[in-house]
Order: sequence, then structure tokens, then C-alpha cells
Amino acid sequence: MGQGNSGFSGAGLHRMRDVLARHVDSGKIPGLVALISRGGETHVEAIGTMRHDGGPPMRRDTIFRMASTSKPVTIAAAMVLLDECRLRLDDLVEEWLPELAGRQVLKRIDSQLDDTVPARRPITVRDVLTSTFGLGMDMTVLGTPIMGAIFEQGLTPNLPTPMPEPDEWMRRLGTLPLMHQPGERWQYQISSDLVGVLVARVTGQPFETFLRERIFDPLGMKDTGFHVPADKIDRLPVLYAPDPQTGEFHVWDEAEGGRWSRPPAFPGGGGGLVSTVDDYHAYFRMLLNGGLHGSERILSRPAVELMTTNRLTPEQQAARDAMARDHVHISFGQGQHGSWGLGMAVRTYRGDYASIGQFGWDGGSGTSTYADPDKQLTGILLTQVGASVPDSIRAMHDFWTTTYQAIDD
Repeated sequence: MGQGNSGFSGAGLHRMRDVLARHVDSGKIPGLVALISRGGETHVEAIGTMRHDGGPPMRRDTIFRMASTSKPVTIAAAMVLLDECRLRLDDLVEEWLPELAGRQVLKRIDSQLDDTVPARRPITVRDVLTSTFGLGMDMTVLGTPIMGAIFEQGLTPNLPTPMPEPDEWMRRLGTLPLMHQPGERWQYQISSDLVGVLVARVTGQPFETFLRERIFDPLGMKDTGFHVPADKIDRLPVLYAPDPQTGEFHVWDEAEGGRWSRPPAFPGGGGGLVSTVDDYHAYFRMLLNGGLHGSERILSRPAVELMTTNRLTPEQQAARDAMARDHVHISFGQGQHGSWGLGMAVRTYRGDYASIGQFGWDGGSGTSTYADPDKQLTGILLTQVGASVPDSIRAMHDFWTTTYQAIDD
């Protein structure tokens, strides 16, 4: 199909709202905000309430914890540095991250931490940006010594051990062996947090400061950051992690006094942002426009193309294929896109209603953000129900199914 510009059908929009309202009316999702945009037409739905027991209604400007949908946004900071030739894809990262020099690699994924061989080569910027530098979150090998060490060291967010400030985080990271040889295998999460440390060290600025100056402020993303200021905290809903057995709502994070009510020790590029549907719309529309926001260039077109097209070799891709195919019971069907660009998934086969070439990602806090170049479509669904249960993920699937049906050519 070519690029249509006629927006959405009224019947399709009504169906989308009815389906989303059904999720809220079920009592399993207290509230949500959805945005779809195409051909100059933008449609927003705000349904339900901020708490499962009532409270203020959801609004268009409600601020959500973006979780892993932070990844497609924070990678832009690194792309600015590539555009400006302050980073090169095959530079060795040890110039800025000396903690990653001289790596050892586990002989097997279940080896003890001292059962290693030397890395075949140093880690490059390309390895970090493609999530192939050798360490990551692998929920298929829970219980191994290396996964235990990652949790114990506070190297990944949302666990009882808090993440330390960036230099200490790097020191701890540098004490661990790699799980795989550099460039060998795609792995989740830790690379995205490492991008933030790399950007901060290259620029000499805090990661959030650089993001704000080069991405957030130029795009008008006034509600995006790593915490919610006191004068906006009433716009942040409670985040729930329902009990997987009973579905009972458990509060994972309150607004007042919660994790996002103050600046974090570690600004996590992998999952630390808060934002709104309109802020994320501005960002994804910029990507659809080849790096332009109005007449202002945020990123070069080649940078956007690198981010939003497949960057993995078949060998690197094998682990991601296996995770998506064999662990649907963990992901509730999310993650089956085909491949990965920089900081986001890229659809390389037609596995559902979405077009080949669609790019974006989902978050464990119940968030979904994608753009589709073929249809010139942007879609954002934000909820406050975590993926401890399938409810928010099912809402995402239904959101995208009805969004694509609503396209009017």
C-alpha cells in the first residue's frame, strides 16, 4: 500500500473507543489515554480514572511512567552525538567507559562468575547501541550466577536493590564478566541504561540535561523527564502491579512520595522516563518526518533510518527470535516484531495488523508507542497497569487492531 493521507473513519474511531472502554469497564484497567495520528488528523481518547477505586478522571495531559518505551526516545541523544561526529559506531567505548576495558566472558551462560575466557575483541559503540555488547536481562536464564549478580548489584531497575548513581553503577558493571562475546547476541535492557552513561561522559553533562537541551525542549516535550515535579504530581496516576494469581490491585508506585516524585540517583535510559501522549506524539512524528520538527532538524535522516530499520545480523537476531517465539507466556505475545533497530523494535514480517516497517516499543508499566512509515501513522496507548498480568498487554493488542482498522484510505 502507498502512503494514505485521509486520516481515519468515524466508524473506526468509534470501534476503537468502544473496545478501549470495554477494557476499562471490565474493572481490570482503571484508566487509559490513547492517541492516534495520521495525515494531519489527531484523535485522543481519555477513559476511566487515575485510581482503581475512582479518583480524578484520566486526562489528555496525564503523566505516565513510560517504562521501556523510554528506550526509543533516549537513544536519540546518542544519535545526536553520531550526527556531530563526537561518537563513531566502531569507536571503542573504553575511551569513555574504562570500566569495560579488558572484558572476560563466561564460558557458558550458567558458569560461575570466575569461569571465563578473555573477550575476543573490545566493546564498540555499535555494540552498545544495538544491545549486543554482551550483558543484558535474560529472563530465560533466571537462577544462573550471572543473573543473580545483576540483580544483587542493582544493575537493573524496579527491583528491591536500588540502582546507584552512574559512576558507581559503572564500577559494579565492570566487576562482572560478560554473558556473551561482544557483538554476538542481542540482549535486553542494560545496553539502554549504558547509553545514558556513555552520553553523559562524552558530553560532560548529566544525561537528562543533554536530552532536554537537544531533544525535549526543541520538540516541546515539556512534561517528559526522569521525575515529576511537585507542581505536576497530581497528574501522575498510581501504578499498579496486580497479583498474577488473583488479579487484586497492588500499588507498585504512588504518586506523592513515590519513585518518580524526586530526581533519581540513576536516570535510566532503559525505563526511567515519564511523559504524556502529546510529548511522545511530537517525538514519533519527528521520526516519521525523517528527523524534522517543523522546519527545525532534530536528527539527520540517516540517523533516523539507522534507528528505525533492522540493525541485527541473523546470528544476533536468533536470541530475540527465540525469546519472542518461545516465551509468549511471559510476554503475553508482545515482542514478536521481527527485529531491532537502535533502541526500538522494527517489524520485518507481517505477523498481525501492523505494517512491515512499523517501529517503536512497549513498556512493562502498560505503555505502547509506535509509528508506521507506510501508513504515516503514530499510535500511543498509556495505562497504569503493569505487566504482572496480561490485562494492559491485551488492551495494547486491541488498540493496535482497532487503530489499523480505523485507517480510511
